Amino acid sequence: MSNFVFVLNGPNLNLLGSREPHIYGHDTLDSIAAALDDQARSLGLEIDLRQSNHEGHLIDWLHEAGSRAALAVILNAGGLTHTSVALHDAIKAITVPVIEVHLSNPHAREAFRHLSLISPVARGVISGFGARSYALALDAAAALRQ
Repeated sequence: MSNFVFVLNGPNLNLLGSREPHIYGHDTLDSIAAALDDQARSLGLEIDLRQSNHEGHLIDWLHEAGSRAALAVILNAGGLTHTSVALHDAIKAITVPVIEVHLSNPHAREAFRHLSLISPVARGVISGFGARSYALALDAAAALRQ
């Protein structure tokens, strides 16, 4: 079984640390990546963290995870979580388990954020723990090896 985990981030997550820190925290995507890289090494995993503001890139990367038989995909699709049938279908098209991640708790926010098109096809969902949500997801991905 693979020890490779994709960590995919959608629109606006490149602005972490400066965008609405009262909601998303002060951690940047780079600081999250560094912490995850350290954690991955301690778990015997390798991560590939990517971010795009374009839906098609996320779909291509999900397909790549499938073709590379990754252990898991950790996906924070940002606002696309609530709108993208295409991401939903891409996840259904691969056999790699996808762990949906959110820094905030979407259910404690605006009503339009309560619906996730990712959740029905995700292996699990972790939300509301800030940058720690990613670490919890990486622990969950590591547990898939057992």
